[in-house]
Amino acid sequence: MYDDIEPLLSDAGLPLGQPFTAAQSRARGITPDVLGRMCREGLVRRVFRGVYVDAAADDTLASRAQALALVVPPTAIVTDECAAWALGVDLLARGDHLIPPPLSIHQPLERTRVRQPRTAGGRRTLTARDIELVNGIRVTSGLRTACDLARLRARPRGLAALDALQRRQGFSAEQLAAEIPRFAGHRGVVRLRELAPLADPHAESPAESAMRLLWLDAGLPSVTTQIPVLDDWAMRSTGSTWASRRSVTPRSTTAWRGTPSPEQENHDRRRRTWLREHRGWDIDVLGREEVFLRPQRAPEIFRSGIARAEWRRAHAA
Repeated sequence: MYDDIEPLLSDAGLPLGQPFTAAQSRARGITPDVLGRMCREGLVRRVFRGVYVDAAADDTLASRAQALALVVPPTAIVTDECAAWALGVDLLARGDHLIPPPLSIHQPLERTRVRQPRTAGGRRTLTARDIELVNGIRVTSGLRTACDLARLRARPRGLAALDALQRRQGFSAEQLAAEIPRFAGHRGVVRLRELAPLADPHAESPAESAMRLLWLDAGLPSVTTQIPVLDDWAMRSTGSTWASRRSVTPRSTTAWRGTPSPEQENHDRRRRTWLREHRGWDIDVLGREEVFLRPQRAPEIFRSGIARAEWRRAHAA
């Protein structure tokens, strides 16, 4: 299918083990049309807009930093979702990963904002402790990035950022709480105050975080994430669950990764069947529709599941 373009990839002199820009590929005779076809054929993947890499190259923190170094000015700091990405946290849904993360960069207040195509940002007050080096690229720290995203994004995405960055970066709930006063008077500080106590580093996906927020907004009992369950072969863990002293109900297996493969669907189905038959769990599956598109449906699903579990518990006694 791509015999006519694969030689271009190998003979163009591109740094195939490292990211390269569209301008670099044009300088080596690869037109935008051919580069686009290389992406569609799976020979090259787009790291973010204007930056590409050989599809066979590993996605590492070093390669992400190399990609950023091609487009980020030396004085600028990578911020928000792009900072999270540079730190190893992908906040986009798996089905959205064909769309590169937004390139968000900010300058210190004393400098002029970056005005270049394909970037978003401006100027932001950042102290030395807000900035860390990732393979030579300056990015906001995990703690500062979490606070910024919790302030500036919708509540579900903000909580997902707090959960994921706390898990990856290892800052404590106390450290997070200690940061909040510095944002007094800043946009979104009320949202940050609300979400910070809800952060849970055990959540394993942004969808799980969003589902947990829907659960709490409905005024239901507190959620326990990733409860370990021992079977005959290994330790298994659940998604977010509701637990009482006498019964446990898994709340959701969310469709964050887009359309699952048949193999993944079969695996999930077997897992749910095992939990029902061998552990007596009552399970509801919430997908993208219920969590993101029509979240008003979720509370009724939750309450119905709790009622079902309580009925089973009462009749099993």
